[in-house]
Amino acid sequence: MIYRFRVILDNDVDDDVFRDLEIRETDTLEDLHNIITQSFGFDGTEMASFYLSNNQWDQGEEISLFDLSEGEASARLMSETTINDVVHELQPRLIYVYDFLSMWTFFVELAEIVEENQDVDYPNLMFVHGQIPDEAPEKIFDADDDYDDFDEFEDDLDIEDYDGLDFDENWN
Repeated sequence: MIYRFRVILDNDVDDDVFRDLEIRETDTLEDLHNIITQSFGFDGTEMASFYLSNNQWDQGEEISLFDLSEGEASARLMSETTINDVVHELQPRLIYVYDFLSMWTFFVELAEIVEENQDVDYPNLMFVHGQIPDEAPEKIFDADDDYDDFDEFEDDLDIEDYDGLDFDENWN
């Protein structure tokens, strides 16, 4: 079966920027990563991750391009994860982040599942809308909590009053 995805740039500009892609359900997330980077004009050399997502686009489990974890807990890798292992009709959404310095963020949604067409080479870029900006859109994080009233000097400690601090200055 062929999965058709719409990949939308998460941006705050007026123009929508998205790509419609087709890929085999048995291809890996690394294959999906490759067609996304190519279709948006990236060179594909930066770190990237997919995140499982729910209907509210909340970020869930990470599936990364490379295993950068330390210790016993290894990360789930794109190259070892087939698309149909993480995306299906009941779980149709992923968040894709490319280049963790610029934080290009995309919403990836399964739009349709169709039969394979023998005359088409997959993965396939079906449709292009909008041009990607020169720089990643700036992220605006809205906190649920109200931090505007936070006062770092609320405890009335005088940082110049060394005698009032409880420490031994000859500790070493």
